[in-house]
Amino acid sequence: MALYRDHGIVLRTYKLGESDRIVSFMTERHGKVRGVAKGVRKTRSKFGARLEPMSHVAVQFYEGRELDIVTQAETVDHFRAVREDLDRIGKAATMLEAVDQISMEREPNADLYRMLLGALRSLSARNSPLVVAGFHWKLLALEGFRPMVETCVMCDEADGLVAFDPMEGGLLCTAHRRGTRVSAEAVELLRLILGGRLAAALEEPESAATHEVDHLATRVMEHHLERRLKSVGVLDR
Repeated sequence: MALYRDHGIVLRTYKLGESDRIVSFMTERHGKVRGVAKGVRKTRSKFGARLEPMSHVAVQFYEGRELDIVTQAETVDHFRAVREDLDRIGKAATMLEAVDQISMEREPNADLYRMLLGALRSLSARNSPLVVAGFHWKLLALEGFRPMVETCVMCDEADGLVAFDPMEGGLLCTAHRRGTRVSAEAVELLRLILGGRLAAALEEPESAATHEVDHLATRVMEHHLERRLKSVGVLDR
C-alpha cells in the first residue's frame, strides 16, 4: 500500500456510514477511482467542499484493499459559471453521469479525462446548445462506436439521408429509412461534430436542429449504455 497523486474530476459522491463519503473520480493517469473521504459529513470543512461533483482537483490517495482513502484535495477549477446556472448544472450532470457509467474502474483513459475536462471548460465559457450532444457523440466515437454520418450505412448513398438507427450504426437514406427521422440541418450538424469541426458546431445558435441532435445523442448514448441517464430531465425527453 502506498500514497499516489493524480488530477481528477469528481463524478459523483455518496454516503458511507455516519460521517464519510465515497467519492468517484475520473483521473488523468489512473482511470476511474473511488476513494473514501473520511469525516467530511461531520463538519462543513473546506476538504469536503472541494469534493463536490464537477470539481477539478489535484488529489492524493492512500491505496487501500478495496477502496482508496482520499488524504488531500486541492481545487484546480470549481467551474463557478456552471454552478451558478441551473441549465448548465444539468448539462454538466449528464456528462458526468455518462462518464461514470461508461468508464471502468482503474483502467487508465487519459483521452476520456481530457475530453470531459475540455467539455466542462467549454460549458463554463459558453452555454452552447450542443455541448452535451457534442460530448456524447465524441464519447461514443472514443469508445469505438462512431456512427456513420457521411453516407447511408446500408448503401453508401451520400444524399437524401433522412433517418438514424442506432441498431444499424448511423444514418439511412430514403430507400432504407427506419429508426428516427432526421432533418437535413441535423445531418449537417452531425457531420460537423463527428468530422473534426466540433468548435464550429458549438458556435451554432439554438434551433430546431440543435434540439434534434441533442435528443438523438441522448437516445443513442442510452442505447449504448443500455440504461436511462437519470440526470436527463423529464421535460428534455
